[in-house]
Amino acid sequence: MRDDELELLRGWLATRGRNWGPREVAQGLDRLGLVVSDASVLAATDALRRTSVGAGPLEALLHIEGVTDVLVNGAEDVFIDRGAGLERVPVEFSSDDEVRRLAARLAASAGRRLDDAIPWVDARLPDGTRLHAVLACLTEPGTCISLRVPARRSMSLEQLRATGSIDARTAEVLAGMMANKVAFLVTGGTGSGKTTLLGVLLSLIPDDQRIVIVEDSRELNPDHPHTVRMECRPANAEGAGAVTMTDLVKQALRMRPDRLVVGEVRGPELCDLLTAMNTGHEGGCGTVHANSVADVPARLEALAALGGMSSDACHAQMGAALDAVIHVRRGAGGQRGVGQIGVVRTGDDGRIRIAEALAVDTYGRSRPSTQWELLSELSGVRS
Repeated sequence: MRDDELELLRGWLATRGRNWGPREVAQGLDRLGLVVSDASVLAATDALRRTSVGAGPLEALLHIEGVTDVLVNGAEDVFIDRGAGLERVPVEFSSDDEVRRLAARLAASAGRRLDDAIPWVDARLPDGTRLHAVLACLTEPGTCISLRVPARRSMSLEQLRATGSIDARTAEVLAGMMANKVAFLVTGGTGSGKTTLLGVLLSLIPDDQRIVIVEDSRELNPDHPHTVRMECRPANAEGAGAVTMTDLVKQALRMRPDRLVVGEVRGPELCDLLTAMNTGHEGGCGTVHANSVADVPARLEALAALGGMSSDACHAQMGAALDAVIHVRRGAGGQRGVGQIGVVRTGDDGRIRIAEALAVDTYGRSRPSTQWELLSELSGVRS
């Protein structure tokens, strides 16, 4: 069935003002002068459901066990990621117009607009799936859709060990850091598992402590009985009503958090987080994009500049606020895991450096590094 015929049929059914089924589809085909047969009614019904319900042709992919991302590059290229890197799947759209309609419908379900005037969208769908889409007017080979699937179950430290993401020593160090309220950041590249690891670590916090989480788009869902989750809000069509990360961090400080968590630090909210971690809020943590523990100071300095904080002030705040950095990486085979743990050191020049304290090889085996003694003191792990 052609796209234009499907759109005519969808429009006719919409005028009926009630739920439709094969009978109504057959009536619509007849009224529009299209072929009516058992085969055509079944094909039209299937096409309507695929393009009108859920994520359409992508819906089944979202429910495959282990899938974390579904990516669409135009009408012909669809990929999934289930922990072993990107895999092409045999799903295609009839045209880029169909991809665009799906993207626009998903955006609308999240209360957002997607058209030539606003050709991209970043939003969270009602089921928690994170949507990002860019129309073909900006991208080649066509409209692109990225869906980040929320974790269906909470991981545990023991499960990370079982999957080879960490070894026994690393697990003991991480557990000790959480027990001792060490302030830390989880770093890594896109899709490396930063949010997953942070969620696991938050689940280790004692039940009598209150966690307040601030995120741009809700992803963290720790297994903890006293968690408050706050999410940013974009501006409406009139450009009003936006709630930023900085706004939420300031509100979170007034909510008596035992642990303040910023899901992903990517802008001037870093200034508020560092300030909060220097005002008696122990054990604060968050995630940030960085290539290694050594690159973190430069990355944070750049983010702090967005909030008007000088370089010297940023290093002074980092030195007082942060204790450690956990770097996660993704190997060539797609395996995610901890790659380094570094500790924060202040040089004679007042500049912050992150020195490696625990190194992890490509097989997940850890070994103490140059600053192991300091990490040992922070975590309480002696071996």
